[in-house]
Amino acid sequence: MNTKTGPWLLRNKWILILIGIPVLAGAWWAFRPEKLFYNHKVNEAAPAALRAEPEALYTGKLEGKVHQTSGRATIYKTADGKEYLRLSDFTTSSGPDVHVLLVRAEDKALDGEIVKGEFDNVELGRLKGNQGDQNYDLPASADLNSYQAVAIYCERFHAIFGVGKLEKF
Repeated sequence: MNTKTGPWLLRNKWILILIGIPVLAGAWWAFRPEKLFYNHKVNEAAPAALRAEPEALYTGKLEGKVHQTSGRATIYKTADGKEYLRLSDFTTSSGPDVHVLLVRAEDKALDGEIVKGEFDNVELGRLKGNQGDQNYDLPASADLNSYQAVAIYCERFHAIFGVGKLEKF
């Protein structure tokens, strides 16, 4: 006598549902599809100096790698000696876990779109927004003679969204 009443999928649908929900939740968390359609615009003013205008030290044009990225990256020094990076007319794609880094301009990892392994960098912070003008303080330990490029980098997928090589102003 045959006790099977239907196909395997119909008999075990609750098992499939219980397995499918965590798999879908994990895929959503890993790829964050809602961030593909979300633009966050930032419009920070340049830090004001009390005694004099900040001096531009280095500047470079950002160019896209994995995602279309554009704008200008400029490093300024204020009268009190504080240095900061300013991204102006900046735009890139949004994504999960995107950071702004100072990197070595000659680093071979910048030639590709995906970084295999680690590369030498100075972390400036999480990307504040994927559009607009924004400022990032440079740590006092940042050696601008060694780190002469800016990278917009997605840590989750090891992808370089864009890079700009800095030249003396």
